[in-house]
Amino acid sequence: MEEQKITIEDEEFIFNNKLTRIITIKSYPKIDVLGTTIGPFERGKEFNVIFWIGEELVKAGIARFSDDEVLTSTSLHKIHWKEIQIQTGRRISSFPEFFYPKLRNYLHQLKQKAMIDPASSIEYDKAARLAQDIINCRLSKIAGLSSSPLQSEIVRRKLCREEKVLYNSLYTTISEWKAKILKLEVSK
Repeated sequence: MEEQKITIEDEEFIFNNKLTRIITIKSYPKIDVLGTTIGPFERGKEFNVIFWIGEELVKAGIARFSDDEVLTSTSLHKIHWKEIQIQTGRRISSFPEFFYPKLRNYLHQLKQKAMIDPASSIEYDKAARLAQDIINCRLSKIAGLSSSPLQSEIVRRKLCREEKVLYNSLYTTISEWKAKILKLEVSK
């Protein structure tokens, strides 16, 4: 089994430095960002920027992220419904690329909004509960899968990168434990 050494922090770094699509919501002149000039921005145009730059443009009110680049309440509900209601037992569904960094970002944005507007705390609490349900369900499924014989590549492809690290670690630990309990040689 190929051991993947990516950490959650590594995945966050990769996510923050990937190209992402934004759509300008107002015209704006050129901007110098760490020696790189971006813009000028024409209202309604779509283009790719590094995620953290896009985040700054969104904060400045110049642009918004393309819908498929961020999680929304609707997309989180769909993922929750699919994972909890449809994929029962050990069946596992595929998540959107960079699901966990997008989830952390979405929850952070909602929490910031709730700090400014207390009425928004209901939306944050609901999203946090959905996220916890999804994570608990995924953890349960990954633990079950990792205690079974080595899963097929088809099943492992459905796991996010962070989940593959967890799966590999659990699979190795459980296999070694089983071998010691049964006094069998661990095959590597």
